Amino acid sequence: MSGDGTTAEDDPLQTAVWRLRSRACWVDAAALLTPATPRAALQRASLLVERCLYTEAGWEDAEDALRTAEALAHTDDERGAAACERGYLAYAATLFQVRDRADEARAALGRAAALIAPGAPGRPLLDFRRGLIAENLTRSPQAAHAAYRRAHAGATAHTDPLLLSATWRHLAGLALREGELTEARHGFAESLRIREELGYLVGTAPALVSLADTETEPEASRLREEARRLFRLLGGVPTWLAHRLAPPETDAATA
Repeated sequence: MSGDGTTAEDDPLQTAVWRLRSRACWVDAAALLTPATPRAALQRASLLVERCLYTEAGWEDAEDALRTAEALAHTDDERGAAACERGYLAYAATLFQVRDRADEARAALGRAAALIAPGAPGRPLLDFRRGLIAENLTRSPQAAHAAYRRAHAGATAHTDPLLLSATWRHLAGLALREGELTEARHGFAESLRIREELGYLVGTAPALVSLADTETEPEASRLREEARRLFRLLGGVPTWLAHRLAPPETDAATA
């Protein structure tokens, strides 16, 4: 995830893109952007890569958009940002077992790290994605925690609330694995709060489910039911949440 949603200072185009993106309409959002400049091409690619993460589909569209962004990139920051998206797409393909591109993901994020200066606005997102690889591909929770902490500090410094919601969520997930229930509940609650404030609907259902895992009844069931409502509203997105939202009676019948 990247971007900080919409603010009063955003232009009408960016506000429209954000509203579509937040409602899982990535293709429609991308269609509003003409990839004639490095920034527009990169934003379009980012939208279509994010679509892959939430729908497990649209891989070729994302690849095409990413190649355009890479061709238009001229500065180190632009090349680094494109490499960051390349690594994220390769990570997603590996995570969902479309194709093993773990080496490509690591190499692309390594290139991005060499191009994006420490302290640059794009660095926190890069740190976050390196944390994802450490957590989910390398299976190194300590390295993931360090990367998420760097991303968290950077998102705070650069006022990127959407990224901050992601770092809260993943730090909380690591805390939950370690049995730190209070810390996990706080992190998941912060992530949910930010996403609700931004109106990031497509990311709200996962946040609700995660928080439910730290709550007792009846609050846990209330949170999961709200997540189911949003999941249905958005047409079954994110796809990977479906198994977590099976109706209680289905769970009982399977047990």
